[in-house]
Amino acid sequence: MMVHRAGSAKGGSKAARQGNEQQHPEMTTYAFRLFVSGMTPNSLRAIENIRAFCQQHLEGRYRLEIIDIYQQPQCAKEHQIVAVPTLVKQTPPPARRFIGDLSHTDRLLRGLGMPYLR
Repeated sequence: MMVHRAGSAKGGSKAARQGNEQQHPEMTTYAFRLFVSGMTPNSLRAIENIRAFCQQHLEGRYRLEIIDIYQQPQCAKEHQIVAVPTLVKQTPPPARRFIGDLSHTDRLLRGLGMPYLR
């Protein structure tokens, strides 16, 4: 399992941070889990694509955990992962799942409720 942390909300109470995040979506911190199957081409593309997406759209406001289901099959079972690669957005609510190599930036932006400019 690899965890990449890119900044975090600090200071103040949790309720105060959530209030700020609702008023200022650009302050929202996202937590993701990406489930992959070894170092297959599709898994490698998904890792590369989500890292690039986060750096471009969420710089300093995300936490990314990469889980290889071959090394941690119980984790995939606990999270009911039936296809890989699968990206799970844990926070902010609601939880969302994205299946595939994550190459469609517009779908990710829409699914995360973020503005998409063509």
